[in-house]
Amino acid sequence: MADGALTAQDTAQRGWSRLPAALRIGILYLAARVITTGFFALASALATPDSRFGPRPGVGALLMGWDAQWYWFIAVHGYPTQLPVDAAGHVSQNAWAFMPVYPYLARLLGGDGAGWPVAAILISLVAGYLSCLVLYRLLRERLDAPTATWAVVFFACAPLAAVFQIGYGEALFLLWLFLALWAVVRRRYAWLWLLIPLMGFTRPGVLAFALLLGLHGIARWVGRRREPLPARHVAQLVALGAWTCTVGFAWPVIAGAATGRSDAYMATELSWRRDWVGTDAGFAPLRGFWDAAGFWFRTWGLGETTGHIALVVLVLACAGMLLFGPRVRRVGVDIRLWSASYLAYLLAVFFPQSSVFRLLLPLSPLWGAVAVPRSRWWRGGVLVLCLAGQWWWIYNMYALGNTYWQIP
Repeated sequence: MADGALTAQDTAQRGWSRLPAALRIGILYLAARVITTGFFALASALATPDSRFGPRPGVGALLMGWDAQWYWFIAVHGYPTQLPVDAAGHVSQNAWAFMPVYPYLARLLGGDGAGWPVAAILISLVAGYLSCLVLYRLLRERLDAPTATWAVVFFACAPLAAVFQIGYGEALFLLWLFLALWAVVRRRYAWLWLLIPLMGFTRPGVLAFALLLGLHGIARWVGRRREPLPARHVAQLVALGAWTCTVGFAWPVIAGAATGRSDAYMATELSWRRDWVGTDAGFAPLRGFWDAAGFWFRTWGLGETTGHIALVVLVLACAGMLLFGPRVRRVGVDIRLWSASYLAYLLAVFFPQSSVFRLLLPLSPLWGAVAVPRSRWWRGGVLVLCLAGQWWWIYNMYALGNTYWQIP
């Protein structure tokens, strides 16, 4: 009996492994989306009159909540040529904080009326599946098939996996990003001429990719005896670095030209920060995290100095993990360089608040390091924690969503 059961199990495993990767990833992704849909249905049932969405709003209303409304507004009305201001003369929150590829692609597919939400969610769903497939291919460059598959499972079931079926641009951005990282890993740099503007006009963050290209070029130069560095690759990387910087600064220039204010984009971004700190002190690199460390630790009653010490410790811990973590090293130097570049970008420009978890999604290739087995129960335990975190996030941001730290 035992031998028969074992043989049946082995046969099932061999049958599963023989399925095309696209089909295996599709089955896992679909199962993850069914679970997420169940979480949204439960969140809708638990929503109270105190919720931002009201009692029992329905799954559709939740999927189109929060920033999805901004994307829909852009699809219908475009971008303002005159920036809104509050009573104190400060620029108020407006559409210039959001990039155009996602809302206009949804408009192209579904129009700007009732069909827009359907198209927007469909784009997120499809982009999420394709992101999983590209992530698998990316990680297979360095990891075995079971480890890469588990990394995709963690990614598809992660605490922020709800972005694969809401009206947000994250899933589409992740697709462009993973394709771009794959192009870098495979040295197919020509694809980046297309992928970089797609990234840059879908979500902020493409300047981090410029830093990656610089670090990647340095790494290739240092290792040129192990891997030859042709002159054409040097020329491509230099040109692509300039191209990425141009794309990264293009949207602020476009916003300034359209509104007549050179600081239109920066003032718009700072309008969200003002809701947290209550001041309009302007922007300086690294200031956001420094001020936020003091703000949050003061709010928690732990003192600003403690917050600043904790920030320094966190930065050093992240650097140590990327440099020396044995499992992180297994995902390859390019993914580690991207992770370092993106963390440096966030540290330079972002004010961490409840949206910081969503902004960490571009670090998802590091799921490959998490998927490396540590014990018999490790992967199952991580999956349980992912699903528990996903429910916690959906419940707080959608079923509740009634206080300052419950904003996705």
